[in-house]
Amino acid sequence: MPMAQFQNATRTHTSFLAPLEKRVLIWMAERLPGWMNSDHLTALGFLSLIGAGLAYWQSRSSAAWLLVVIAFLVLNWFGDSLDGTLARVRNCQRPRYGFYIDHILDACGSMFLLGGLAFSGYMSERVAAGLLVAYLLLSIEVHLATYTLGHFHLSFWKFGPTELRLLLMIGNIALLAHPMATIAGKTYLLFDVGGIIGIAAMAAVLIQAIVKHTVHLYRAETVAE
Repeated sequence: MPMAQFQNATRTHTSFLAPLEKRVLIWMAERLPGWMNSDHLTALGFLSLIGAGLAYWQSRSSAAWLLVVIAFLVLNWFGDSLDGTLARVRNCQRPRYGFYIDHILDACGSMFLLGGLAFSGYMSERVAAGLLVAYLLLSIEVHLATYTLGHFHLSFWKFGPTELRLLLMIGNIALLAHPMATIAGKTYLLFDVGGIIGIAAMAAVLIQAIVKHTVHLYRAETVAE
């Protein structure tokens, strides 16, 4: 498709930290060395998710690896959040390539992250699999909506990728002291409780988005008889 026929989607980012994060990312992008480009940052974000997954796997033998996971999540934020900002600051955007490679690597990286959690012993395999399925279904909806509506939503209900990383970091710190949670007199893995809440939240967001976008598209393309 010639670039003249391609229209970049409008980005919608309304999370709690979005205004502050935007200023910080622009400040950092303006000060990065010239040899570093968006591809380097995208690769860093992807490799950091693999590293986080491996660190979760290793945490089965030592809880200290949970701190290594936090370090990898910080690196993932740096690479994944800054790659697009750097391209915009330097006016060297590649909207189709950037959108495709960024989000396909996010999907693959999430598989490594949640796979590591499943092997860590801090989250059961079923909950980890449920989280991955919920995340991928929501990602599919977001990308279909981007194509059909021209709006790319980076956050829902004031939560975006940065807020989710922070929640995961806080959860890791909590695991060091209390890996189990007691509810109604029964003991559960702390991350199983958090994972089930996450699945329910993503399912609710998914259902709301499907209904909203289906109604919008139906009304927009139904010809009155």
